[in-house]
Amino acid sequence: MSENDYGFETLQVRAGYKPENHNYSSSVPIYQTTAFNFGDTKRLGRLYSLQEEGFYYTRIANPTTEVLEKRIAALEGGTAAIAVASGMAAITYTLINVAECGGEIAAVKTLYSGSFNLFNHILPRFGIKVRWIEDSYDIESFRKAITPNTKAIFAESIGNPSISILDIEAVAKIAHENDIPLIVDNTLASPYLLNPIKYGADIVVHSATKAIGGHGAAVAGVIVESGKFNWGNGKFPQFTELDYSVQNRNIYEIFPLTAFTTRIRFRYLSDFGAAISPFNSYLIIQGIETLAVRVKQEVETTEEIVKYLSKHPKVSWVRYPSLQNDRNNKLAKKYLSKGSGTIFTFGFKGDQTAINNFINNLKLFSFVANIGDSKSLIVQPAVATHGTLSVEDRNNAGAFPEALRLSIGLEKAEDLIADLSQAFDKVM
Repeated sequence: MSENDYGFETLQVRAGYKPENHNYSSSVPIYQTTAFNFGDTKRLGRLYSLQEEGFYYTRIANPTTEVLEKRIAALEGGTAAIAVASGMAAITYTLINVAECGGEIAAVKTLYSGSFNLFNHILPRFGIKVRWIEDSYDIESFRKAITPNTKAIFAESIGNPSISILDIEAVAKIAHENDIPLIVDNTLASPYLLNPIKYGADIVVHSATKAIGGHGAAVAGVIVESGKFNWGNGKFPQFTELDYSVQNRNIYEIFPLTAFTTRIRFRYLSDFGAAISPFNSYLIIQGIETLAVRVKQEVETTEEIVKYLSKHPKVSWVRYPSLQNDRNNKLAKKYLSKGSGTIFTFGFKGDQTAINNFINNLKLFSFVANIGDSKSLIVQPAVATHGTLSVEDRNNAGAFPEALRLSIGLEKAEDLIADLSQAFDKVM
C-alpha cells in the first residue's frame, strides 16, 4: 500500500517519517541545532542551486519540522505544507504571499479577532486591502465582494467564536470562476473532522497550537497547499517571474505542485524569520499521534454538555451545529460527519457581575484564551479575545456581551456538567 491508501489513524502516527533516514530511531528525533554542515564547497553549491535537497539552516528547514510538515500535508490531503512559529504567522505569510503588491482579499467578518485585526489594521499599511463579505451565509455576498484586483477569498471552516460553518464547496466554485484561490482556516475543525481541500479549498491554514497539538504546550502554525491551483493563470506574476530566492528562476515552473509553500519558505520564512523551533515541532508531532482519539472523545463529551446547557434556565441560547435548530445544522451534516467540533458558545442569562461570578466559581474549566486543549477551557470573547474590537465588529464575529465560549477537553462529561451546575447555583 502507498501512503495515500492509509487511513487517518495510521497517517497520524506514520506519515512523513522513515526511521531508516534517522538512524532507525523509533520516535521522531529532535534535531535541536541551528545549522547543518555543508560537507564541502561542491555540496554547498548544489544545495543553494536546488540541485540537491538538504538542510543547512533551521530557520528555513529542519528534519524534525519536515516530518511535521509532511504529516500535516498527508492528513489534509495536500501536496506540501510549511510549519511556522504560530497560527498568525501562517495566516500572515499566506496573505502576503498571495496578495503582495497591492492586492485585495475578500474575507468574511466572522473571524477570530487576531485575523480580523490583521485584515483591518495591519495589512492595509502594507498595501493589501480587505473587502468584507457582509453575510457568510449568503453565497452571493462572496461574489459581490470580488473585484478585478481580488487575489483570494479567506474564511474559517468553523467560525471563532460564531461557530458558523462555511459552505466550502459553493465558495470554492465562486473563487475558481474568478481564477482566485480559496484560503480556509481549518483550526477549529482540525484535519480529523474536516479536510477543506476535498471540497475545493486551495490553501488551508492552521493554528497547530490548538487541536492538532492538543496539550497547550507549544505554539505553532501550518500552511497546506492542494497543489491544484493554477498560479500561472496571469493573476499572480510573483509565481512566474524570475525569483531571486530560487536562483532567478520561475518558482511555478520548477515546483508546479508546491509553488505556494516553496515561495513562502525561500522568501518569507527565510527573510521574515517566524520559524518554529525543532522542539515545538516535536511537541506538535506528539499531539498529532493522538489527534483522532482525542477529538473523537472530546466531541462526544461536547455533545453531552451542549444537551445539558440547552435545557438550563440560566442559558438563553447555545450555538453548536449538531443541534437540530442551529442555523448551521444542514452544513454540519454535509461537512462534519464525525461531529461538529469541541468548541461552542452559549448565552448566559445575567449581568456582567453574574458572568464574572460564574466563571470565578468554576473548578474544572481553565479561564484562558486558548482552545483545543486536552483540558476544558472557558472565556468570555467580548472582554478577552475580541475585547479590542468595536461593539459592531464583536457582534459580527458572534462575540456578544453574554456569550461564553467553551472548549471541551478530555475530562469526564459528568464531572464537567457537575462543575457547571455548581457554578450556576452560586449565581442563581
